[in-house]
Amino acid sequence: MFERFSSGYYLGTLYVEPHDGDRALIQRVDHERVNEQLYATGDGLERLDAPLVMKLDTGHIPVDGDEEVPSGTLVVPDEIADETLPSRKNVLLADADRAADLLQWEGWRPATGV
Repeated sequence: MFERFSSGYYLGTLYVEPHDGDRALIQRVDHERVNEQLYATGDGLERLDAPLVMKLDTGHIPVDGDEEVPSGTLVVPDEIADETLPSRKNVLLADADRAADLLQWEGWRPATGV
């Protein structure tokens, strides 16, 4: 789904469409697989539900998983969607270190009690 693009990002192509929710979402199975492959360290029990951080156009957005979203699709809240959607777009996915920094700057903290 994603391949290494630079020292801080992976590149993938997703079908991107607007939705009336308040969060960006991809299919839950895709979300967990990407979390496991790109964000997990292999040390002990790890969360697979932490938000992915994707860069779409010029902004970074946290992305959660949801069963209702078709595989290979990223749905974004209407307020950040533009007039080009829906369409296939290149999407950058921050690697684990960059994602952790970006999420921390936005105030995201992992839930306790894994």
